[in-house]
Amino acid sequence: MTPPPYQPESFFDRVNAWLRTSTMIKLAVVGVLVLILLIPTFMLENLIREREATRTEAIREVSEKWGGTQTVSGPILSVPYLIHTKGVDGKEETSTAYAHVLPDNLAITGTLQPEQRNRGLFQVMLYNTRLTIKGSIPRPSPERLGIAPADMQWDKAFVSLGVTDMKGIKDQVDLRVDGKALAVEPGIPTTDVLESGVSARVPIADSITFDCALNINGSSDLYFMPFGKQTTVSLTSPWTTPSFVGASLPDGRTMTNKGFTANWKVLQYNRNYPQQGVGAFLSRQIGNNPDNRESVAANTSFGVRLLLPVDEYQKTMRSAKYGVMFIIITFTAFFFVEILNKQRIHPIQYLLVGFAVCLFYLLLLAISEHITFNIAYGISAAVTLAMISSYVRYVFKNGRLTILFSSVLALLYGFFFSLLQLEDYALLLGSLGLALILGIIMYLTRNVNWYRAYEGA
Repeated sequence: MTPPPYQPESFFDRVNAWLRTSTMIKLAVVGVLVLILLIPTFMLENLIREREATRTEAIREVSEKWGGTQTVSGPILSVPYLIHTKGVDGKEETSTAYAHVLPDNLAITGTLQPEQRNRGLFQVMLYNTRLTIKGSIPRPSPERLGIAPADMQWDKAFVSLGVTDMKGIKDQVDLRVDGKALAVEPGIPTTDVLESGVSARVPIADSITFDCALNINGSSDLYFMPFGKQTTVSLTSPWTTPSFVGASLPDGRTMTNKGFTANWKVLQYNRNYPQQGVGAFLSRQIGNNPDNRESVAANTSFGVRLLLPVDEYQKTMRSAKYGVMFIIITFTAFFFVEILNKQRIHPIQYLLVGFAVCLFYLLLLAISEHITFNIAYGISAAVTLAMISSYVRYVFKNGRLTILFSSVLALLYGFFFSLLQLEDYALLLGSLGLALILGIIMYLTRNVNWYRAYEGA
């Protein structure tokens, strides 16, 4: 039989053969696929932020009706005084300003009762607190403040107590000065020091002693202002996962599975503002605009935040940030199966496995909104592993390689789960893990001739 006539290999045949057998070209293709998979990865991160924003909006809506983050300030004593100036026509004009004095000592004790509410899928952390506030306030010194004693309007003096969100006040505010109950009214005659709260007219002696009972609702955070020469706060609560926030940490705290007790002690030397002043003496001007001011005292507040045991969005976002690394490691394993087993894998097969890896993070986000994060992670990892293992069984056509590859993926999911749990040691553990992976790759490929990697395939 006469053999068919020889036909020279076409240019396109040579190019196609070169593309199929070139290691560098395959690496470049894999790199392009990784870049393509960055798109769904970034989309997943945006979806997580969107769901977190939805939860924040749900918290805001519930807080608006219950009471927002509360800051308790004072009480402080304010006395109006007259200011005499001359107008453009030379006539004397009189206006009113206020002298303010902060407490000598301020002692606050109370209980914090947490309450969880659900808005759709989202949990909102609320609380009710009952506070007892005691202390004493001295009579302001006109001479020290540069005010003529005759200009002081002692008969119009008042005591004010700052409460950030007035909607949270649940009962009549019981304020006593020198043992006598005062008629407490909403609002403060001047916003020099406090933006919102309650106030009461008070007779002035050399000094006054006060005690106040306050019952308020709030959301998530409760803060106190250290307005006393010595401010002490003692707070107890059955909540087991508090976070102590603000400018001062508790001097003593006890946390058990039944709740916490925390005690603060803050001195006037721990803050940078005086005990008495005139006008907005706790604010400072910013720039050249006199109306643009910021509170000097705002950065001295301290208190407690009631943390939810698990923030699933924060952990899911941290998981998604490892997504690119997970895809690269998975593709690297695919690539070395090609090299070591002479088993070509098409770029489309790389891409399908990459999409399955991305699907893990979407499953994790969706499931963690309904159950605990750790269980959601396990379910998502199991579903993804089952999907990829079933697929690569037909790609590799080798049971041993399928088991090995699936085991590597399972170890990777376990490794990244460990990184999420060990937040403080995540960098150390991650660096050691990557060093181990690189060492294993170098060992397995030590005898590979990369110039002839695909020969015999």
